[in-house]
Amino acid sequence: MSTEIKVPMLPESVADATVLNWHKKAGDAVKRDETLVELETDKVVLEVPAPNDGVLAKILQDKGATVKSSDVLALFEAGAAPKQQPAEEQPKAVPEKASGSSKAEASEADTSPSVRRLITEHGLDPSRITGTGKDGKILKEDVLAALNQSQPKPAQSQTAAAPAAAVLGERPEQRVPMSRLRARVAERLVQAQHQAAMLTTFNEVNLQAVMDLRAQYQEKFEKKHGVRLGFMSFFCKAVVEALKRFPAVNASIDGTDIVYHGYYDIGVAVSTERGLVVPVLRDADQMSMADIEKAIQDYAQRARTGKLTIEEMQGGTFTITNGGVFGSLMATPIINPPQTGILGMHKIQERPIAEKGAVVIRPMMYIALSYDHRLIDGKESVQFLVAVKELLEDPSRLLLEI
Repeated sequence: MSTEIKVPMLPESVADATVLNWHKKAGDAVKRDETLVELETDKVVLEVPAPNDGVLAKILQDKGATVKSSDVLALFEAGAAPKQQPAEEQPKAVPEKASGSSKAEASEADTSPSVRRLITEHGLDPSRITGTGKDGKILKEDVLAALNQSQPKPAQSQTAAAPAAAVLGERPEQRVPMSRLRARVAERLVQAQHQAAMLTTFNEVNLQAVMDLRAQYQEKFEKKHGVRLGFMSFFCKAVVEALKRFPAVNASIDGTDIVYHGYYDIGVAVSTERGLVVPVLRDADQMSMADIEKAIQDYAQRARTGKLTIEEMQGGTFTITNGGVFGSLMATPIINPPQTGILGMHKIQERPIAEKGAVVIRPMMYIALSYDHRLIDGKESVQFLVAVKELLEDPSRLLLEI
């Protein structure tokens, strides 16, 4: 008896899904809980498992199809054995008759080097030249006669040379559908630029103190917590402290109302092959640096395999994005609506700076704050970024909250 494999119930915020990939073909034997098909929404990838051991009898929704909750994807037969497919008979090879072009190639191969050079120089087609030699061999006189008959010579040469130039100048193209996630990200980015009065302010941070701390305690930190001490935990802590001082940067706009959030849910942008996702660190102000590092590592791993849940990517009061991991020296990040601010981290680069009247080399990073000018004034944005800078340049301030 066949069982229907249906699309699981999708969240209210997700209208439909796309059949991303079938892991099994019709007639394949499968085991219980083995993944049959992956469904892509504009937020996550959902896996549909086999309900029991059996056979995938028939696929009803092909790859790329758009489906909704409870739509039937396939028919499944529990406990059935896969059917043996009869071996296809291979058609016997039929010797091909020699074509005119093959004859011409054979005839050209029998010509003398001087004749072949003459044909090449004038861009002639040897299949159009009648050979008067033995067994149809093309002679020099035959080539000259063909040249006299073709008018005009320059046009003949250019016309014949055009196909060769096209072959040498191939320009391959590949057209693939945009993933639903990337399409949704694109839609939100355009929406942010159209609806927000977005500006960006910059500053630079001397990360020598942070790097010294990491070098001093990295081994002990990793041994105790089982995770490496990265830069993101320092930035998260600095951002949370700065948000406490400037509540407008942690707020959002809802119509004509301003919503001030009394909590700090920090989104961390993660790049994947399917597009950009932003999992959220809930109540980041209550997390230790080890908790932050563990959560970010877990999010990054599951984001790249499409295992994040929708709930883990919803909400967020502020976002941090790190283009420095890809070598970006400076950029203007785009706000993640309905948030009003986003901090951009960039590449750490040693640069000469003036310090106590002397020129020294320090690990410097440009940081950028993009903000919604409808809610945040220039003064607040600059002061917020300066606060982040000061907290990172003197990490002891994070412990003392000053």
